[in-house]
Amino acid sequence: MTLLIGALIIGLILSLLALGVLVSFRIFSMPDITTDGSITLGASIAAVLLVQGVNPIFATAAGALGGALAGAVTGIIHTKFKINSLLSGILVMTALYSVNLHVMGRSNVPLMQATTVASFGEKLGEGLAGGKTIHILGWPVASADAAVLVLALGFTAAAGAAMFAFFRTQLGTAMRATGDNPQMIRALGSNVERNIILGLALSNGFVALSGALLAQYQGFADAQMGIGMVVWGLASVIIGEALTGTRSLGLTIVGTIMGSVLFRLLVAIALRWGLNPNDLKLITALFVFAALVLPGFIEKLKRRAPSAT
Repeated sequence: MTLLIGALIIGLILSLLALGVLVSFRIFSMPDITTDGSITLGASIAAVLLVQGVNPIFATAAGALGGALAGAVTGIIHTKFKINSLLSGILVMTALYSVNLHVMGRSNVPLMQATTVASFGEKLGEGLAGGKTIHILGWPVASADAAVLVLALGFTAAAGAAMFAFFRTQLGTAMRATGDNPQMIRALGSNVERNIILGLALSNGFVALSGALLAQYQGFADAQMGIGMVVWGLASVIIGEALTGTRSLGLTIVGTIMGSVLFRLLVAIALRWGLNPNDLKLITALFVFAALVLPGFIEKLKRRAPSAT
């Protein structure tokens, strides 16, 4: 049961990463590689501040703000200097590796002795339950783990609701329209470049928030923790779309969160059954490739079926 709770918590935390990828990939149709660097930036900023005794909420917010700044830099490079969006993300991601090392001062920052959001949740759970083990559906669960799970669920629900509310505002609607038809939104007098910069800042802010919370849950921030995370986000978005079967904003957000949790559960089960951890990134990449290719392949088969009859 501990493995299941841990997988659910990490899945919920990484759903914030998936929401960030949803903004860049689905709303703006930009495969933003900045993700791999901004999740580590959020973790490193939060970790350094926590070690210095800063309040966990402020440290987490600072990490998210750092990621938003990184996303804005990507947007500026893309819009102001007319560099391809993919190359812009690669440039910023590459630069962030050195930036993260400078922020942390070394390649790894442990948080075992620091007060974090996760440790606060554990203490709260132990205080409310008196340190006793509680039972969920007949399974014994440590009160501390249950409290952290509820806390992660609360963070994710609040983030999803905030994103839904934002994209229904005038600015959010203009940003969505920019991704669909930039020529039309430009003709209506909206600043397309500003919308792209703000959109990438929002996307990487969510990604960095995920990194800050993930570091606090795992108990460390590491310079290598962001490798391949953009693929994880893509997998979550694709699974979410398969689960909901629609592009409706609200259901897409919910589906992305569900996709992240489900994907993490599948990973946990695979590792439990003996999957070599060294193959995890390879399996994830192959899964995303299949998910991207299969819908078009199935559509071609459907088109050929009537002619065959």
